[in-house]
Amino acid sequence: MKSDITKKGLERATHRALYHSMGHSRDDLKKPLIGIVNSFNESMPGHVHLNAITRAVRDGILAAGGNPIEFPTIGICDGIAQGNFGMHFPLASRELIADTIETMMEAHSYDAMVMVTNCDKITPGMLMAAVRINVPAIIVSGGPMATGCAKGKSIGYTDLMATQGKVAKNEMTDEELAELEACALPGAGACNLLGTANSMNFLTEGLGMCLPGSAVPAVTGQRIALAKKSGEMIMELYRQQITPRQIVTKKALENAIALDMAIGGSSNTVLHLTALAYEADIDFDVRIFDEMAPKIPHLVKMRPAENGHYPEDVHHAGGIAAVLNRLVKLGLIHEDAMTVTARSMGDTVRNVEVINPEVIRPLENAYSKTGGLKLVFGNLAPGGAVCKLAAVNPAMHVHRGPARVFDQEEPAVAAIYGGRIKPGDVVVVRYEGPKGGPGMREMLTPTVAIVGMGLGKEVGLITDGRFSGATSGAAIGHISPEAADGGPLALVEEGDMISFDIPKGVLTLEVAEEELAKRRAAWKKPPSKMPKHSYLARYSKMVSSAMDGAVFKVDED
Repeated sequence: MKSDITKKGLERATHRALYHSMGHSRDDLKKPLIGIVNSFNESMPGHVHLNAITRAVRDGILAAGGNPIEFPTIGICDGIAQGNFGMHFPLASRELIADTIETMMEAHSYDAMVMVTNCDKITPGMLMAAVRINVPAIIVSGGPMATGCAKGKSIGYTDLMATQGKVAKNEMTDEELAELEACALPGAGACNLLGTANSMNFLTEGLGMCLPGSAVPAVTGQRIALAKKSGEMIMELYRQQITPRQIVTKKALENAIALDMAIGGSSNTVLHLTALAYEADIDFDVRIFDEMAPKIPHLVKMRPAENGHYPEDVHHAGGIAAVLNRLVKLGLIHEDAMTVTARSMGDTVRNVEVINPEVIRPLENAYSKTGGLKLVFGNLAPGGAVCKLAAVNPAMHVHRGPARVFDQEEPAVAAIYGGRIKPGDVVVVRYEGPKGGPGMREMLTPTVAIVGMGLGKEVGLITDGRFSGATSGAAIGHISPEAADGGPLALVEEGDMISFDIPKGVLTLEVAEEELAKRRAAWKKPPSKMPKHSYLARYSKMVSSAMDGAVFKVDED
């Protein structure tokens, strides 16, 4: 056992005494020490119930002969941080989460770990830590939130966002909005849409790093039972010494991308899967998303996609395992990829059938024959950009219009709600990338404003920031190089014509190269927005491009 270094031998008497002082018996110390990373906090609905999940994990570990030891990590609610200064921190927190887990696991030499998670950056951070540490590990998510109900109709996060524009246009009262606020999010769980939280939890199942059941609703007995089973399963993974790097392989990443395309996941998945590949030392070219997209049909449509289903509908339709089974039958999944079930992906999902073909569609009734994410390149994004094509109205697949330029999010939102953005415009929000933000804020608020103001079929938005999984509309993000690195986005001026063809993957600034050269010569990097001692100031100096996963890259000698 790895933990023997802290438990055995004459020179470890004080170590054993420290464990005894916490209530561990001599017999307890003969068992493998299993770290439980519990990201419970009272800051977010996705995590407020995780203590109950963790207790079930603990019960499973004890029943299977392990000694569970719980410790925390941080978690930020993107929804609460959304649209304000707080949004500088969520992406940056992903690195802190991975680092703190590594620190705790390595400092205490635990033998394996179960990671209890749920939301946007916590799940990716835990996956990154898992492959970095590479002891047997399993992810347990808190599950998606139930669907809300207002006046007899289903309602969720994205439905509520759409009403904000109605209030701004005096088509709905503040009182009517307040009624919806009380109903849209009915309890604990990852918000009831295919945002980054549920996207990453579902993709964790596609990677093989959690047991089947990622779509099981948060506040159910099934979720508790799944957590207990995961606690039992970590002991089997320990006994067989099946580690994350045996599971998170190039084949597993391709399986996750196939699932991502089939369900139309958040554009942030490009960011996180790329970062995971970097942590796992896997040779990974982000263009694989474009290579795979033409082969993967879009089989499941969830909110924020127009007329999409809710996450619990997918559970009732057979769950993510049923989607994977359908992809297996289409020959689009590497069946031999290992999973935390200690079996291959093919064996794991083989007997899970689709219950509702209206929610999980067959190939002949697919929403489209190609996947829901699209990479975009051009003279405005030579390093690439990302668009969630599944959430773009076909009327905006191709567009050309004048640039309306904003150097950060807040003035853009004010202009949209103030009626200063007109049909045909292309809103440019820059200096919001990983370095320039710093922290690569989500541009959910401006995209919600565009849709809410009735401009979703007439106005595009491009940014070096990123988007929430809740974003809909013609929104192109992750533009690289970012403006703070002197990328072409920094050279755009008010009124410049910008065109894009999302299905073809082209984004163009219609300005002559001679003029751009003049602007480039005159450009000066703006000063940092953060105090010099801030974590974000350090983050901005260390973080890589969004299209490289926004990771901390270490120069190798």
